[in-house]
Amino acid sequence: MTAPDSWKKSSYSGGGDGNACVEVATRHPRIAVRDSKHPSRTPLTFSAPAFAVFVGALKDGEGCPV
Repeated sequence: MTAPDSWKKSSYSGGGDGNACVEVATRHPRIAVRDSKHPSRTPLTFSAPAFAVFVGALKDGEGCPV
């Protein structure tokens, strides 16, 4: 996977400098996730369907679906 073009910071990054969160980028057909405190590290990547299930479970308060 080549480097994603546009990272989006989590809306739950909190106050202050806002660097204590995750960032997400789309690079078809994968979704990349990285730690905003360490953006130069290799991001984790997921298939779009797996990422959607994960985010849906978090929104529903179910925690990690693994």
